[in-house]
Amino acid sequence: MPDPTTAEPNRTPPAGSDGNGGVPGRPRRASNTTTLGPPTPGNVRRPRRRPGARPAPAEPPHPAPLKRRGRRTAPLLTTALAATLFVLALLSAGVGAYEIPLGDVIASAQHRIGLGGTPLDRVGESVLWNVRLPRVTLALLVGASLGCAGALMQGVFGNPLAEPGVIGISAGAAVGAVAAIGLGLSFLGNWTITACAFVAGLITVTAVYLLSRNGGRTEVVTLILTGIAVNAFAGALIGLFVFFADSGQVNQITFWQLGSLAQATWPKVLAVLPCALAGLAVAPFYARKLDLLALGERPARHLGIDVERLRLALILVVALLTAAAVAVAGIITFVGLLVPHLLRMANGPGHRFLVPGSALAGAVVLVAGDLAARTLAQPAELPLGVLTALLGSPFFFWLLRRTRRKQGGWA
Repeated sequence: MPDPTTAEPNRTPPAGSDGNGGVPGRPRRASNTTTLGPPTPGNVRRPRRRPGARPAPAEPPHPAPLKRRGRRTAPLLTTALAATLFVLALLSAGVGAYEIPLGDVIASAQHRIGLGGTPLDRVGESVLWNVRLPRVTLALLVGASLGCAGALMQGVFGNPLAEPGVIGISAGAAVGAVAAIGLGLSFLGNWTITACAFVAGLITVTAVYLLSRNGGRTEVVTLILTGIAVNAFAGALIGLFVFFADSGQVNQITFWQLGSLAQATWPKVLAVLPCALAGLAVAPFYARKLDLLALGERPARHLGIDVERLRLALILVVALLTAAAVAVAGIITFVGLLVPHLLRMANGPGHRFLVPGSALAGAVVLVAGDLAARTLAQPAELPLGVLTALLGSPFFFWLLRRTRRKQGGWA
């Protein structure tokens, strides 16, 4: 007869039980890792941690909420920017020394395109269609070109401080335009200044790109220092052209360097339109490759991206956009730096929205800036380049301080 103190307990389930200690009519007691019913956030039990054991590492945040946020904010931002641009364009066409009510602007536009409406008087029609609308159109094209060029530059070089003006592309394009003015070149008619600015901008951006690379990488500090040197050299060349120019050319070069849209005409719009449209049409097709390049050069190569070919193609697009803007409006800085950063903070770093969004927001900024430049100090007109520099310089200083604080210093 077995000893009752050492005998194995009877593991035979009692009659009517389920074999695991359950009792009919009652829910079975869950173990440490089992759940009751389907796994929902309320009934999932985490395994108990043994005393002395290390806590499990925290799971990284899932990127899905960021994607959902970008999908939600991008259409809203696009709609808001398009509506703001439409309102600003109407205001810029109507506000000035000769006031034109907004309703009359719309009626005149409807009359011109054959949708009814009524024309203005002779003076009003001349002011609206020969002075105001060429200026609004030129501001739209120049702002879109600068904003798009800034987004592309930051994506190509992989740093937030790249901008056509900061690294000297605007100054290089200005050398070509000033040379065309100072030397009296007219071999291509209205296209002469644009062509000279494009060639000079292309040479400048190529030199900056080659001088900034070291060991297959483009360093931020080297890029900015190269831009400073190129800006100084371009300034010296512009000074030489001014020194040898006559008084009329000096005045033209001086006012052109300050940046202004006061001389906007339809021939100037037509001169810059092909370059701007070509660059703006091509740029969005590189958005996906820029997203892959943001992962780093090596991962981008593993994903099938020819990094060097991509950079050369986008540098050509940036030179095209910048040269077109500089040739007709002078040197207007900080638009390409400020606009992409604001959109990146609002919607994230994805280039599918950032590239076309920067073009749209750049147009908004420059149309608003031009409206402010010619109305804040009436009857005088503030230089547009001076106004954008006054607003953009503090932002650039804040960006430098923020980047330095996040990286812990430049060295």
